[in-house]
Amino acid sequence: MSGMTNDPLQSDLASAFARCFRGNDGERVMAHLRRITIERRPAPDCSEAELRHLEGQRHLAAYIQQLVTRGQLGS
Repeated sequence: MSGMTNDPLQSDLASAFARCFRGNDGERVMAHLRRITIERRPAPDCSEAELRHLEGQRHLAAYIQQLVTRGQLGS
């Protein structure tokens, strides 16, 4: 993912994401986001606009997951 650096502000942001998604509720929310974005399989006849929209959602879900993971690892 682009935009990830060793910048102290990014580390602070990653820590905040890790705190927000900590515990059962956070894991449940992340699982839901993965289900409706990353794991979603569009129909073969979906439009280009639908594909672009889904890819944007997937990118955001993956970015959130990466921040959470970085925050949990303390990096």
